[in-house]
Amino acid sequence: MQYKTSRRTFVKGLVATGLFGGLGLWRSPVWAVTSPGQPTVLTGTEFDLVIGERPVNITGKPRTALTINGTIPGPLLRWREGDTVTLRVANRLEEDTSIHWHGIILPANMDGVPGLSFHGIAPDGMYEYKFQVNQHGTYWYHSHSGFQEQAGVYGPLVIDAKDPEPFEYDRDYVVMLTDWTDESSEEIMAKLKKQSDYYNFNQRTVGDFIRDAKQDGLGATLADRKMWAQMKMSPTDLADVSGYTYTYLMNGLAPNGNWTGLFKPGEKLRLRFINGSAMSYFDVRIPGLKMTVVAADGLHVEPVSVDEFRIAVAETYDVIVEPEQEQAYTIFAQSMDRTGFARGTLAIREGLGAPVPETDPRPELSMQDMGMDHGSMAGMSHDSAQPMSDMDHAQMGHGSMDHSQMGAMDHGTMGAMGAMQQHPATEEGNPLVDMQTMTPTPKLDDPGLGLRDNGRRTLTYGDLRSTFPDPDGREPSRTIELHLTGHMERFSWSFDGVEFSDAEPLRLTYGERVRITLVNDTMMTHPIHLHGMWSDLEDENGNFLVRKHTIDMPPGSRRSYRVTADALGRWAYHCHLLFHMEMGMFREVRVDERA
Repeated sequence: MQYKTSRRTFVKGLVATGLFGGLGLWRSPVWAVTSPGQPTVLTGTEFDLVIGERPVNITGKPRTALTINGTIPGPLLRWREGDTVTLRVANRLEEDTSIHWHGIILPANMDGVPGLSFHGIAPDGMYEYKFQVNQHGTYWYHSHSGFQEQAGVYGPLVIDAKDPEPFEYDRDYVVMLTDWTDESSEEIMAKLKKQSDYYNFNQRTVGDFIRDAKQDGLGATLADRKMWAQMKMSPTDLADVSGYTYTYLMNGLAPNGNWTGLFKPGEKLRLRFINGSAMSYFDVRIPGLKMTVVAADGLHVEPVSVDEFRIAVAETYDVIVEPEQEQAYTIFAQSMDRTGFARGTLAIREGLGAPVPETDPRPELSMQDMGMDHGSMAGMSHDSAQPMSDMDHAQMGHGSMDHSQMGAMDHGTMGAMGAMQQHPATEEGNPLVDMQTMTPTPKLDDPGLGLRDNGRRTLTYGDLRSTFPDPDGREPSRTIELHLTGHMERFSWSFDGVEFSDAEPLRLTYGERVRITLVNDTMMTHPIHLHGMWSDLEDENGNFLVRKHTIDMPPGSRRSYRVTADALGRWAYHCHLLFHMEMGMFREVRVDERA
C-alpha cells in the first residue's frame, strides 16, 4: 500500500533542496573538499553553527522549522581522524538548545546533554565544543533539548580515516533518512497520551479475521483476537507515529523531491545511510543492486552482501554499490509499519527516475514475536476481562524466581530457548507495565518483523562482524540487567518499570568492564543508545560480534553487550525513539573514579 503519497510527498519551497550531491571522485587519502552542488559541506577544524527558525513548505502547508545554518538537515560536517575540532554553536531561538555529537567519544562536558554534561545553550548564547577526534566513519549530530530534533535540528557527520580503509570507492554520498510532521511535537504527544494508537490506521479488519479463520481455524482465531483484546493491544501497532502525520525524507526531500546521486557506469559508490528520524525505522533496498555493508555505526565490519537492511533510529550503515548499465536505480526506504517511504535515485544524469516499488504488506506481531511462545500464555485466564496489566503475573510464570540472584547466573542461561525469564520486583503490580516477555531470545539471526521469507537477502545483527577483535578483551566483572518496559495505553516508557524522574543513576567504576543485558518487555522495538562509551555486542554464547553505539532491541529479545567504563562523568542512556525518551525510557550512567 502506498500511503498518502499523492498529497504528502511533493516539495514546495523546501529550504533543504539539493543538500547532498556527490563528493566527486574520491580515493584515499585525498581529503574531502566542498565541491560544486554542495555548498553546505563544511570541512576543516573550525566550525560555526547557528540554530534558528525558518519557514518551510514540505507538504503543501507553510510551517516553521528549526534549522542549523538555515537548512534541514544541517550542514554536512567533515572532520579528519586525529584533528582537534572547535565548534561554536550559537542559539537564535527563544528557548534553550543543544547539540549532541551522536556516537562520538569525547569528554562529558562536550557531549551536549543539558542537565547532565552542561547547562544547555541559552537564547542568544553560544557554546564552544572542542575535542580531539579519535575515530572515523559515519555519524550524525542533533539537539538533545526537548522535541527540537523532530523539528529539524539534526545533520550528518563524516570523519575521514587517517589510514587507508579496507575497501575502495569512486564516489561518496550521505543518505540521511528522517521524518517530518506538520504537527507540533506537543500536539503529537498530547494525542498519544490520550490514545496511544491514534496514528495506527492499519487495524485488522473483518477480512483479516476471515483469512485467519480459514488458515488457522475458527477457535484459534477467536482465541487470538480475545487475547489481544484482553491485553488492550494491537498486533499492527508497530510504530507510535505513522505516515498519517509523517512525511519521510531523504536528505531533506520528500519522495517526489527525488534526491539524486550521480554516477558513471562501473563506478563504486559509497552510500552512508543515517537514520536521523525521531521515531521511524526504515527497511532499505535498491532494486537491481546488491549492497555490500562495510561499516556499522561508523566502524568497519567484515563485508556482507545483502539486498536489504533494517536501520534503527540513530544507527548508521555504510554500503558499497556498483551500478552497471542501468541508467537509474531507486533507493527505497519504507517505514517499518509500511505507512510510507522515503526514496531517491542513483542516476547517470539529473532528471532520471526508476520505478518505485509498492510498499510491502503490513506485518503483524505474533505472540512468538513478543517472547510468549511455547505455550507460555496458557496460564492466562481467557475467561477474564482483565487486561494483562491487571492480571496476576505469577499466573504467567513471572513470580517464582528470585531476581536478586540474577547476577550469580550465567548471562546466557535465561535467554536460552524455552527458559522462563524472570523480572525485577519493580515491574510486579506496576501500573506502568502492561506486559512482560516470557521466553526472550537474542534474535540475532532474525531479519525482523515484515522481512522474513520475503525473497530478499536481509542483513541481520548476526551478520555483523567487526574487522577487529574485542578491543578490551577482559571478561566482564559483573552483569547489569535492565528491562525495557512500558504501558501502551498510558504511553509511559521506562527501564525496569521506573521512569527517569524516579530512577537512580547506574553507577560504574572507571576502568571496569561490565556486561549489560537488555530484555524487551514491550511489544515495541527500541533503539538503545549509551553516550560516551562503545557497546560491544555479544552473540548468545558471549562471544564478541560487533562494536556499536546503538543497540536495536526488537520485541521479545534479550541481548547482551560489554561496556568499558573508560569515560568519567555523567552520561545519558536512553531509547532513541524521541517520544519514548521524553516519556521516561532514560537513565543516567555515572562513571566515577575508583574508591
